[in-house]
Amino acid sequence: MFRFFAFLYGTANYAVFLLVFLYAIGFVSGVGVPKHVDNGVPTAWPAALAIDLVLLSLFAVQHSGMARPAFKRWFTRIVPAPLERSTFVLATNLVLVLLYWQWRPLPMVVWDAEAEAARWLLNGLAAVGWLLVLASTFLIDHFDLFGVRQSWRAALGRGPTPSAPFVTRALYRIVRHPIMLGFLIAFWATPTMTVGHLLFAGVTTGYILIAVKCLEERDLVAQFGETYRDYQRRVPMLLPWRRTARAGGKTSDANAPAALR
Repeated sequence: MFRFFAFLYGTANYAVFLLVFLYAIGFVSGVGVPKHVDNGVPTAWPAALAIDLVLLSLFAVQHSGMARPAFKRWFTRIVPAPLERSTFVLATNLVLVLLYWQWRPLPMVVWDAEAEAARWLLNGLAAVGWLLVLASTFLIDHFDLFGVRQSWRAALGRGPTPSAPFVTRALYRIVRHPIMLGFLIAFWATPTMTVGHLLFAGVTTGYILIAVKCLEERDLVAQFGETYRDYQRRVPMLLPWRRTARAGGKTSDANAPAALR
């Protein structure tokens, strides 16, 4: 019975994640979805600002808190270890759906690119950002990242997923966190920037910088030691502004956000 439940649980959470991720693209770009960053229930700006900050803070606390090794050790006393990652994905899905649903627009325009070429360029750059996010998950282990591999191994009666060695390849030779770089590009590259979109982009950027520098990299150093410290010295964190040394294989981005991670 547990094997069947594990398969169903992991598969269902991954399927919902795909829908939530696709909706995120529409939510940020304002295309193809009924509710996006620039529309919704009209609300006085102080209340709208407060609600949006609470929603973004809720995501930050859930996403970073549940990704920490100490939380995982505690959580797996309650939830079977093969389902821990899928449960993380489920919680992230729920928090993001709440954000999409309750987000309040702040429609005042900060900038608006009127030239058609500029609008195409910015929209194309945003598309590159989303593709970078998705491609980077496959350069590590996409199905492990979203809990599918763990739940399917449990369904097949196999043991825990073996820990992957730390190696680098492709985009991870250029920056240490290409998933996060992709999100930053997607969030900021917009032909029409409203105050609400600026709030979303600004807060998520601050969250990414703090979470990556102060939490994720600390965990990776604790896990891989001098190997990761050497990687930090050779490869920039987010912006490819210095030459990187060559290395073979792939990298582990163990705490990357799901939507985020």
